[in-house]
Amino acid sequence: MIQLATFLFISGTEITFILFIVVMVFGADKIPDIARGLGKGMRTLKNATNDIKHEITKSAKDQGIDTDIVKDVNKEISKVKDNLDDFTGSVRRKL
Repeated sequence: MIQLATFLFISGTEITFILFIVVMVFGADKIPDIARGLGKGMRTLKNATNDIKHEITKSAKDQGIDTDIVKDVNKEISKVKDNLDDFTGSVRRKL
């Protein structure tokens, strides 16, 4: 896996420049209101997503569909990820 995470392929200076432009356009007093609105929107989206997941799971259980397979698949995926990390770690150290 890539050790250095990039944020949308934007460097620190580009982020600083974007923040400078945002402050110039909206003003320093409006930025907390904008951030608060974005936070509320993200929270609403998260709650809606959780509600949809809950309804799908509830409906599947009502219909008698076995939902435990998802947990088994996630466990297997985690095992494969761990094995892959162990392998790439040893390869990375040898290079």
